[in-house]
Amino acid sequence: MRSGVEEKDRVILLVEDNLDDEALTLRAFGKSNVPHRVVVTRDGVEALDYLLATGSHAGREPRAMPQLVLLDLKLPRIDGLEVLRRIRSDDRTRLLPVVILTSSKEQQDMLDGYGLGANSYVQKPVDFTHFLRAVEQLELYWLVLNELPQDVA
Repeated sequence: MRSGVEEKDRVILLVEDNLDDEALTLRAFGKSNVPHRVVVTRDGVEALDYLLATGSHAGREPRAMPQLVLLDLKLPRIDGLEVLRRIRSDDRTRLLPVVILTSSKEQQDMLDGYGLGANSYVQKPVDFTHFLRAVEQLELYWLVLNELPQDVA
């Protein structure tokens, strides 16, 4: 048990609108035996609803935050950069680890992401073997080695 959260209760929030990328990511988590539950939201509004326990996620325990947010940038309704801006501006979510996981190669997206407080920026590899390795490394660092403050976990 780390930071007061049992491993079986740990959640990764995957914010991804592309069904193929979602399937690839879930498959990679499955192959790397990540024991955490993955919650998928498919647009920026749903991601914020999940994080803030509003809208369609109003019944969720608002203090139970994910241990990691994997955030795509090109999202419908509210884009990933605006989601990140809102995460960092809310006291309940401002310390959550947010990894931008995107296919964008745009330097400006990277600069904007880090400027808004992203913890990491990972470009989605096309090759599944490379993607699997990237997911394993994300899991090892962010969910095993990284320590979160009590208020976040």
